[in-house]
Amino acid sequence: MSHQALLGKHPMFDELSAADLEALASRLAEHHFMPNETVFSIGERGAAMYIVLSGEVEIFLPPSKPGGENVLLKNLHQGQVFGELSLFDDKPRSASAKALTESTVLVLTREDLIEHLGRSKTAAVVLLGELAERLRETNALLSQRAAANVVKEIEQSLTFGQRLADKVAELNGSWAFIGAILGLTVFWSVANRLLPRPFDDYPYVFFNLVLAIVVTLQGPLIVMSQNRQSVKERAQAENDYRVNLKNELNIERLLADVAAFREDTQRRFTALERGPQKESGRAG
Repeated sequence: MSHQALLGKHPMFDELSAADLEALASRLAEHHFMPNETVFSIGERGAAMYIVLSGEVEIFLPPSKPGGENVLLKNLHQGQVFGELSLFDDKPRSASAKALTESTVLVLTREDLIEHLGRSKTAAVVLLGELAERLRETNALLSQRAAANVVKEIEQSLTFGQRLADKVAELNGSWAFIGAILGLTVFWSVANRLLPRPFDDYPYVFFNLVLAIVVTLQGPLIVMSQNRQSVKERAQAENDYRVNLKNELNIERLLADVAAFREDTQRRFTALERGPQKESGRAG
Protein backbone atom coordinates (compact mmCIF):
# COMPACT_ATOMS: atom_id res chain seq x y z
CA MET A 1 0.00 0.00 0.00
CA SER A 2 1.30 3.46 -0.91
CA HIS A 3 2.25 6.07 1.66
CA GLN A 4 -0.58 8.30 0.47
CA ALA A 5 -3.17 5.52 0.84
CA LEU A 6 -1.97 4.70 4.36
CA LEU A 7 -2.17 8.35 5.38
CA GLY A 8 -5.62 8.73 3.85
CA LYS A 9 -6.99 5.83 5.90
CA HIS A 10 -6.65 7.81 9.14
CA PRO A 11 -9.82 9.73 10.13
CA MET A 12 -7.79 12.87 10.74
CA PHE A 13 -6.64 13.03 7.13
CA ASP A 14 -9.34 11.21 5.14
CA GLU A 15 -11.11 14.49 4.23
CA LEU A 16 -7.98 16.08 2.77
CA SER A 17 -7.72 16.61 -0.95
CA ALA A 18 -5.61 14.29 -3.07
CA ALA A 19 -3.06 17.08 -3.56
CA ASP A 20 -2.72 17.65 0.21
CA LEU A 21 -2.44 13.92 0.86
CA GLU A 22 0.24 13.59 -1.78
CA ALA A 23 2.16 16.55 -0.37
CA LEU A 24 2.04 15.20 3.18
CA ALA A 25 2.85 11.66 2.03
CA SER A 26 6.00 12.99 0.35
CA ARG A 27 7.14 14.26 3.76
CA LEU A 28 6.79 10.86 5.43
CA ALA A 29 10.14 9.37 6.41
CA GLU A 30 10.69 5.63 6.76
CA HIS A 31 12.28 4.43 10.00
CA HIS A 32 13.29 0.80 10.51
CA PHE A 33 13.29 -0.98 13.86
CA MET A 34 14.58 -4.38 14.88
CA PRO A 35 12.61 -6.73 17.18
CA ASN A 36 12.27 -5.31 20.74
CA GLU A 37 13.79 -1.99 19.65
CA THR A 38 12.15 1.03 21.29
CA VAL A 39 10.26 3.46 19.06
CA PHE A 40 9.70 5.94 21.87
CA SER A 41 9.45 5.82 25.66
CA ILE A 42 6.89 7.12 28.09
CA GLY A 43 7.66 10.64 29.30
CA GLU A 44 9.53 11.67 26.15
CA ARG A 45 8.46 14.85 24.41
CA GLY A 46 6.39 13.90 21.39
CA ALA A 47 6.83 15.68 18.11
CA ALA A 48 5.80 13.13 15.47
CA MET A 49 3.08 10.74 14.35
CA TYR A 50 3.83 7.17 13.30
CA ILE A 51 2.15 4.87 10.76
CA VAL A 52 3.00 1.16 10.70
CA LEU A 53 4.16 0.29 7.19
CA SER A 54 5.18 -3.29 7.95
CA GLY A 55 5.73 -5.51 10.97
CA GLU A 56 4.07 -5.17 14.38
CA VAL A 57 4.41 -2.48 17.06
CA GLU A 58 3.37 -2.82 20.71
CA ILE A 59 2.05 0.07 22.77
CA PHE A 60 2.52 -0.57 26.49
CA LEU A 61 2.99 0.93 29.93
CA PRO A 62 6.31 0.01 31.57
CA PRO A 63 6.21 -1.52 35.07
CA SER A 64 5.96 0.90 37.95
CA LYS A 65 8.28 -1.24 40.08
CA PRO A 66 11.54 -3.01 39.18
CA GLY A 67 10.93 -6.57 38.10
CA GLY A 68 7.30 -5.91 37.15
CA GLU A 69 5.70 -6.69 33.82
CA ASN A 70 4.66 -4.33 31.04
CA VAL A 71 0.97 -3.49 30.74
CA LEU A 72 -0.04 -4.20 27.14
CA LEU A 73 -2.33 -1.54 25.66
CA LYS A 74 -2.55 -2.69 22.05
CA ASN A 75 -0.65 -4.24 19.17
CA LEU A 76 -0.54 -2.31 15.90
CA HIS A 77 -0.18 -3.67 12.38
CA GLN A 78 0.07 -2.23 8.87
CA GLY A 79 -1.90 0.97 8.36
CA GLN A 80 -2.51 1.70 12.04
CA VAL A 81 -1.44 5.04 13.49
CA PHE A 82 -0.07 5.99 16.89
CA GLY A 83 1.28 9.13 18.52
CA GLU A 84 -0.86 11.46 16.38
CA LEU A 85 -1.80 13.81 19.23
CA SER A 86 1.82 14.90 19.55
CA LEU A 87 1.38 16.71 16.24
CA PHE A 88 -0.64 19.34 18.07
CA ASP A 89 0.90 19.55 21.53
CA ASP A 90 4.28 19.31 23.19
CA LYS A 91 3.28 17.05 26.06
CA PRO A 92 5.20 13.94 27.14
CA ARG A 93 4.29 10.55 25.70
CA SER A 94 1.69 8.76 27.81
CA ALA A 95 2.95 5.27 26.87
CA SER A 96 5.92 3.48 25.33
CA ALA A 97 6.17 1.79 21.95
CA LYS A 98 8.48 -0.90 20.70
CA ALA A 99 8.76 -3.13 17.64
CA LEU A 100 7.71 -6.74 18.22
CA THR A 101 9.06 -7.87 14.86
CA GLU A 102 11.33 -6.27 12.29
CA SER A 103 9.19 -3.25 11.48
CA THR A 104 9.10 -0.17 9.31
CA VAL A 105 7.12 2.91 10.33
CA LEU A 106 6.36 6.15 8.53
CA VAL A 107 7.04 9.31 10.52
CA LEU A 108 5.32 12.66 10.06
CA THR A 109 6.88 15.37 12.21
CA ARG A 110 5.06 18.35 13.66
CA GLU A 111 7.37 20.75 11.77
CA ASP A 112 6.52 19.15 8.41
CA LEU A 113 2.81 19.26 9.17
CA ILE A 114 2.90 22.92 10.29
CA GLU A 115 4.95 23.88 7.25
CA HIS A 116 2.40 22.27 4.93
CA LEU A 117 -0.55 23.81 6.75
CA GLY A 118 1.07 27.20 6.31
CA ARG A 119 1.02 26.61 2.56
CA SER A 120 -2.44 25.04 2.32
CA LYS A 121 -5.27 26.88 4.06
CA THR A 122 -7.72 24.21 2.89
CA ALA A 123 -5.80 21.48 4.71
CA ALA A 124 -5.65 23.63 7.85
CA VAL A 125 -9.42 24.15 7.80
CA VAL A 126 -10.04 20.40 7.31
CA LEU A 127 -7.77 19.45 10.22
CA LEU A 128 -9.31 22.10 12.45
CA GLY A 129 -12.74 20.74 11.55
CA GLU A 130 -11.66 17.22 12.46
CA LEU A 131 -10.24 18.39 15.80
CA ALA A 132 -13.43 20.34 16.49
CA GLU A 133 -15.48 17.22 15.75
CA ARG A 134 -13.37 15.20 18.18
CA LEU A 135 -13.75 17.91 20.82
CA ARG A 136 -17.51 17.94 20.26
CA GLU A 137 -17.67 14.17 20.69
CA THR A 138 -15.61 14.43 23.89
CA ASN A 139 -17.89 17.14 25.27
CA ALA A 140 -20.94 15.04 24.42
CA LEU A 141 -19.37 12.08 26.19
CA LEU A 142 -18.66 14.16 29.29
CA SER A 143 -22.12 15.73 29.35
CA GLN A 144 -24.13 12.54 29.12
CA ARG A 145 -24.54 9.73 31.59
CA ALA A 146 -22.45 6.78 30.47
CA ALA A 147 -23.70 4.15 32.91
CA ALA A 148 -26.74 2.20 31.71
CA ASN A 149 -28.39 -1.13 32.42
CA VAL A 150 -27.88 -2.43 28.91
CA VAL A 151 -28.92 -5.98 29.81
CA LYS A 152 -32.29 -4.72 31.03
CA GLU A 153 -32.73 -2.64 27.87
CA ILE A 154 -32.04 -5.68 25.68
CA GLU A 155 -34.41 -7.87 27.68
CA GLN A 156 -37.20 -5.29 27.38
CA SER A 157 -36.91 -5.35 23.58
CA LEU A 158 -37.11 -9.15 23.22
CA THR A 159 -39.90 -10.67 21.15
CA PHE A 160 -42.17 -13.45 22.41
CA GLY A 161 -40.18 -16.07 20.48
CA GLN A 162 -36.89 -14.85 21.94
CA ARG A 163 -38.30 -14.90 25.47
CA LEU A 164 -39.63 -18.42 24.86
CA ALA A 165 -36.20 -19.56 23.65
CA ASP A 166 -34.57 -18.15 26.79
CA LYS A 167 -37.12 -19.88 29.00
CA VAL A 168 -36.57 -23.21 27.21
CA ALA A 169 -32.79 -22.87 27.52
CA GLU A 170 -33.17 -22.01 31.21
CA LEU A 171 -35.47 -24.99 31.77
CA ASN A 172 -33.15 -27.39 29.93
CA GLY A 173 -30.34 -26.62 32.35
CA SER A 174 -32.32 -27.46 35.49
CA TRP A 175 -33.14 -30.50 37.60
CA ALA A 176 -36.81 -29.78 36.99
CA PHE A 177 -36.39 -30.69 33.32
CA ILE A 178 -34.49 -33.88 34.17
CA GLY A 179 -37.15 -34.85 36.70
CA ALA A 180 -39.93 -34.11 34.22
CA ILE A 181 -38.34 -36.33 31.54
CA LEU A 182 -37.77 -39.16 34.02
CA GLY A 183 -41.31 -38.84 35.36
CA LEU A 184 -42.80 -38.81 31.86
CA THR A 185 -40.75 -41.90 30.94
CA VAL A 186 -41.94 -43.81 34.01
CA PHE A 187 -45.56 -42.73 33.47
CA TRP A 188 -45.43 -43.69 29.78
CA SER A 189 -43.99 -47.13 30.52
CA VAL A 190 -46.38 -47.90 33.40
CA ALA A 191 -49.43 -46.64 31.53
CA ASN A 192 -48.70 -48.78 28.50
CA ARG A 193 -48.18 -51.82 30.73
CA LEU A 194 -51.34 -51.41 32.81
CA LEU A 195 -53.83 -50.29 30.18
CA PRO A 196 -55.87 -53.06 28.51
CA ARG A 197 -55.19 -51.52 25.11
CA PRO A 198 -51.76 -49.77 25.20
CA PHE A 199 -51.56 -46.66 23.00
CA ASP A 200 -47.78 -47.04 22.52
CA ASP A 201 -46.61 -50.51 23.38
CA TYR A 202 -42.96 -51.51 23.84
CA PRO A 203 -40.52 -50.43 22.32
CA TYR A 204 -42.45 -47.14 22.60
CA VAL A 205 -41.95 -45.90 19.05
CA PHE A 206 -44.23 -42.89 19.47
CA PHE A 207 -42.51 -41.89 22.73
CA ASN A 208 -39.09 -42.09 21.01
CA LEU A 209 -40.46 -39.89 18.23
CA VAL A 210 -41.62 -37.30 20.78
CA LEU A 211 -38.22 -37.32 22.50
CA ALA A 212 -36.46 -36.98 19.14
CA ILE A 213 -38.59 -33.93 18.29
CA VAL A 214 -37.87 -32.38 21.72
CA VAL A 215 -34.11 -32.95 21.30
CA THR A 216 -34.20 -31.53 17.77
CA LEU A 217 -35.92 -28.36 18.94
CA GLN A 218 -33.69 -27.98 21.99
CA GLY A 219 -30.51 -27.42 19.98
CA PRO A 220 -31.61 -24.35 17.96
CA LEU A 221 -33.42 -22.83 20.95
CA ILE A 222 -30.34 -23.16 23.16
CA VAL A 223 -28.08 -21.70 20.44
CA MET A 224 -30.48 -18.76 20.00
CA SER A 225 -30.36 -18.09 23.74
CA GLN A 226 -26.55 -18.39 23.82
CA ASN A 227 -26.20 -15.94 20.92
CA ARG A 228 -28.41 -13.49 22.76
CA GLN A 229 -26.27 -13.92 25.87
CA SER A 230 -23.19 -13.08 23.79
CA VAL A 231 -24.92 -9.91 22.57
CA LYS A 232 -25.66 -8.94 26.17
CA GLU A 233 -22.03 -9.52 27.19
CA ARG A 234 -20.72 -7.43 24.28
CA ALA A 235 -23.17 -4.63 25.12
CA GLN A 236 -22.11 -4.76 28.77
CA ALA A 237 -18.43 -4.65 27.80
CA GLU A 238 -19.04 -1.67 25.52
CA ASN A 239 -20.94 0.12 28.27
CA ASP A 240 -18.10 -0.58 30.72
CA TYR A 241 -15.66 0.87 28.19
CA ARG A 242 -17.73 4.07 27.86
CA VAL A 243 -17.91 4.43 31.64
CA ASN A 244 -14.15 3.91 32.04
CA LEU A 245 -13.41 6.32 29.20
CA LYS A 246 -15.63 9.00 30.70
CA ASN A 247 -14.03 8.51 34.11
CA GLU A 248 -10.58 8.79 32.56
CA LEU A 249 -11.49 12.00 30.75
CA ASN A 250 -12.99 13.46 33.91
CA ILE A 251 -9.87 12.56 35.89
CA GLU A 252 -7.63 14.16 33.27
CA ARG A 253 -9.75 17.31 33.31
CA LEU A 254 -9.70 17.33 37.11
CA LEU A 255 -5.91 16.97 37.15
CA ALA A 256 -5.62 19.84 34.67
CA ASP A 257 -7.84 22.01 36.88
CA VAL A 258 -5.81 21.10 39.97
CA ALA A 259 -2.56 21.92 38.15
CA ALA A 260 -3.98 25.27 37.02
CA PHE A 261 -5.19 25.99 40.57
CA ARG A 262 -1.77 25.07 41.99
CA GLU A 263 -0.01 27.31 39.49
CA ASP A 264 -2.37 30.19 40.25
CA THR A 265 -1.92 29.68 44.01
CA GLN A 266 1.86 29.62 43.65
CA ARG A 267 1.73 32.82 41.62
CA ARG A 268 -0.36 34.52 44.28
CA PHE A 269 1.96 33.36 47.06
CA THR A 270 4.94 34.69 45.11
CA ALA A 271 3.18 38.04 44.68
CA LEU A 272 2.41 38.17 48.41
CA GLU A 273 6.05 37.41 49.30
CA ARG A 274 7.36 40.11 46.99
CA GLY A 275 5.02 42.71 48.48
CA PRO A 276 6.69 42.92 51.93
CA GLN A 277 10.13 42.80 50.32
CA LYS A 278 9.33 45.83 48.20
CA GLU A 279 7.96 47.70 51.19
CA SER A 280 11.07 46.94 53.28
CA GLY A 281 13.28 48.08 50.39
CA ARG A 282 11.46 51.35 50.17
CA ALA A 283 11.72 51.82 53.95
CA GLY A 284 15.46 51.27 53.82
